[in-house]
Amino acid sequence: MNEEILNEDIQIVDEEKVLKVKETLPNDELIFDLAELFKVFGDSTRMKIICALLEEELCVGDIACITNSTPSAISHQLRVLKQSKLVKYRKEGKVVYYSLDDDHVKEIFEKGREHIEEV
Repeated sequence: MNEEILNEDIQIVDEEKVLKVKETLPNDELIFDLAELFKVFGDSTRMKIICALLEEELCVGDIACITNSTPSAISHQLRVLKQSKLVKYRKEGKVVYYSLDDDHVKEIFEKGREHIEEV
């Protein structure tokens, strides 16, 4: 038995499968980064922002109006979304417009929605 997976408290039924799966698992850093990404999707205000940005490029005030929130709260959530590379921005004069960073964000959202709406 491989010493790395040996634990007296765990009864291994199929050592071959266990070793195969352990070899295919991503490294801990990638697992951590994925968990952090999905945490960002765990906030309903951020999800509303993503939904709005699926439709249009918007400024903070417009997003606040659409989500029934305050500009300050939206700015905070946009900062989180930017840090996670889910939204990007551009300036036009004094106005900052936000949009989804790329199609992956839309795909993640749509896959999640598809999963939830399955009958």
